[in-house]
Order: sequence, then C-alpha cells, then structure tokens
Amino acid sequence: MTAVARTEQAGTPAGLVQQYQGDFAVVLPSHIKPETWCRVAIGALRRDRNLEAAARANPASFLGALLDAARRGLEPGTEQYYLVPQKVKGQMQVRGNIGYQGVVELIYRAGAVSSVIVEVVRERDKFSYVPGRDDRPVHEIDWFGKGGRGDLIGAYAYAVMKDGATSKVVILNRDDVERAKASSQGANSAYSPWKNHEEAMWLKTAAHRLAKWVPTSAEYMREQLRAVKAVEAEQVGPGSIGAVRDQPVTETGLEKAADPHAGEEFVTDEVTGEVIDEQDPPADGYATYDPAADPTTEPDW
Repeated sequence: MTAVARTEQAGTPAGLVQQYQGDFAVVLPSHIKPETWCRVAIGALRRDRNLEAAARANPASFLGALLDAARRGLEPGTEQYYLVPQKVKGQMQVRGNIGYQGVVELIYRAGAVSSVIVEVVRERDKFSYVPGRDDRPVHEIDWFGKGGRGDLIGAYAYAVMKDGATSKVVILNRDDVERAKASSQGANSAYSPWKNHEEAMWLKTAAHRLAKWVPTSAEYMREQLRAVKAVEAEQVGPGSIGAVRDQPVTETGLEKAADPHAGEEFVTDEVTGEVIDEQDPPADGYATYDPAADPTTEPDW
C-alpha cells in the first residue's frame, strides 16, 4: 500500500505542528526524524479532545510545550512527555510535563548506565533494603495473589553503571510522594497526570530524584567532550600531528602543513635535477678532498 501524507487544515493545532516542522527539526536531536516526531504530536491531539481544545484556545502555550519536548528529544503526548490541558485564570492552555519514561530515556541517552530500575511498592509486596548493608533492594511481588497487590505505599529507583557498580538507591514513601505532588503545578486539575496516571507519577518522582545522582544527557556529554579536549591538549607538542593540526589556519600555515620545506632554497644538480644537500656525503659514501682548498689537510680515506 502507498502511504499518502495527510495535510492538516491551516490554523488548526495539527496544522500548526506541520507548519512549524522545520523549526522543531532545528532543535530535535539528530537521531529523531522530525516527520515521525510530528506525527506523534498530531496523534496525541486526535486522541484527546481536551488537549485539542486547549491548543486551539492557546496556540502559543501548545507550541511552547512542543518546543520544550523537541529540545529534550522526547515524544510529546506520551509517557515520555505529557501534554496537559489546564485552566489558568479562566483561560485554557497546554503545559508540558516530562514523564518518568522521559527521565529514564535521558539517563540512558547519557551512556553511563547499563540499566535503570524504577518500581513502585504496594502494601502486599515484600520489600527490604538496608543502606550500607545491601547493595540493592530486594523486592518480591506476588503477581497472582488474591485481592491483588494492594495500594501504593512507596517507590524506588537505582541505576546499574556500565562498570557494574550500583548508583545511589532512591527510596520514597507515600509522604515523600505527596510532598512532590503538592509542589507540582496543576496537580489537582481534572486533566493532571496525577489524576489519570497516578502510578506513572510515583515512578516519575522516583526517577526524577535518581537523575540527581547519575549523569543525564546534557551534563555527561559536556564532560565527555571536555575530557577529550583536555587529553588532546596534553598530547599536542612541537612536531606532533596535533601541533600541525591546531596551528593558525593562515596561508603560510597551510603551505607549511602541506610542505614542511616550503620557502627553503635548495641547490640542484644542473644535469640530473637532484637536490644537493651540502651537509650530506656523496651517494657513494666517500668524502671529497680538495687539496687546493687546504693543502695541510690529509684525505680521510
């Protein structure tokens, strides 16, 4: 089947996404295709009438949330990045809210960890962790127990680094999560993910706390680049490849890099055209002797 691209009506929220696709492409990470990312955003509008209505009422807030999602390289309208319609001072608007999968994605993208574990604990689970004694929590779940696992009572998160070490283990109880919820803007809104995706928000709170203890994409990549530049600077010395590469790019410098003997004068044999270096002995290995130049000098053969 041949896929036919649908052109959205100009002026609608979906039409705005297509209209500004080029702008989103500028800030999106190179590994994300702008066309695919925009289709995800348009799909979120079609699934949620409240979101579409808020985007119509306040296009600027909608585009601002999309731009923030694009800058982070996260998919809008998913559990990576929520698009939340909310009413502020009687006016509908769209607010962007990074989800727990988005936080985990940024941690993985940094390249320092091999795995990230983020879980909730319910009242019928068995959970044990003693800091200083246990490397990682022990969490046992009865998946098929009668009556289910019970209510949410906590959450935890940790990462396994690429060298096998365990990061700091973050443990949150209900009070910790409630405090995070109270500080969240629009948490009590009817459209808030705290209302519609409670477990995901518990996971997000734990993942967000973990992000303070492990490298995230921006900071880790910045440190990696700084380290590479520092090593290169140490290796650059007189006569090194780095010294030639890093010298000022002037016409003279380029000529010298291409030909280290540029500008030097040479004596050539009139018959063969061969360059004669007065410092080297003749090709036959014998020194020349000119008695007329110094009659007191004995030949050295």
